[in-house]
Amino acid sequence: MAMGTVEQQRKAMLLMTICAILWSIAGIFIKLISWNPLLIAGARSLIAAAVLGIFMAVTGRKFKINRHSIISGIGLAGCLLCFVTANKLTTAANAIVLQYTAPIFIVILSAVLFKKKMQGSEIAVVLVTTAGIALFFFDQLSPGSILGNIIAIVAGIFMAVMFVFTGQSANDDSTRMSGLLLAHMITSAIGISSLLFIEVHPTSMEIVYIAILGIFQLGIPYVLYSLASKNCSALACSLIGTLEPLLNPIWVFLFVGEAPGIFALMGAVIVIGAITTWLMLQNRYATSL
Repeated sequence: MAMGTVEQQRKAMLLMTICAILWSIAGIFIKLISWNPLLIAGARSLIAAAVLGIFMAVTGRKFKINRHSIISGIGLAGCLLCFVTANKLTTAANAIVLQYTAPIFIVILSAVLFKKKMQGSEIAVVLVTTAGIALFFFDQLSPGSILGNIIAIVAGIFMAVMFVFTGQSANDDSTRMSGLLLAHMITSAIGISSLLFIEVHPTSMEIVYIAILGIFQLGIPYVLYSLASKNCSALACSLIGTLEPLLNPIWVFLFVGEAPGIFALMGAVIVIGAITTWLMLQNRYATSL
């Protein structure tokens, strides 16, 4: 895809930076809301779906139901549900960094589903990242925290599924946006239906927090990402996106007082460092062809 002018690229990178910062505030509000995690995910996605639906209608993007939008939608829905659940069981740092392992699962899925041969650098990043993931389980963890870590890894796998099938429709913006909208529709349907089995007494502040999550943490960032991706390279978007796992635990520590364990911090450095280095090497290889 051809990039725009230098000025357009700068604006796109600014939009992507704002996007990543907004994505990073999830942990704060998920921690502050006392509801069942499925309901939090569902209510958040219901609002985000409305934002995305309005954006698609205003910009003339058609809602397309096809193989790519359905599978990517299911993948993102699974990621959203697992991510919120993981945040309620383990630390915000563990949840976001373990979800950030999605790129290594993209490599694995591409090899398994599409018979793509793994390069040496890909095998190396999978091994190093796996070692980093293992460190998250060395802290003094309760059974619930261990389960939360596992669910966060599953969120990364679901995200990988979303990215793989979104990539298959990279040149079809309507299909890509339809997958995002479908994901929020699925998530909201599953999450809101949990009200059939649980009783919730929301406070006025919790409703405000859900609105912030739906509008500012999910809805608007996806719109910004859609706009930024036109003039921001995949590498730049990916590298700027690392602001999310870096900032998320900082916000939670500042506003909620939750701090990750020492082994989790070591694992985070390894995971984020390995994936960032690999992305840069991949870009260097691609530009040399």
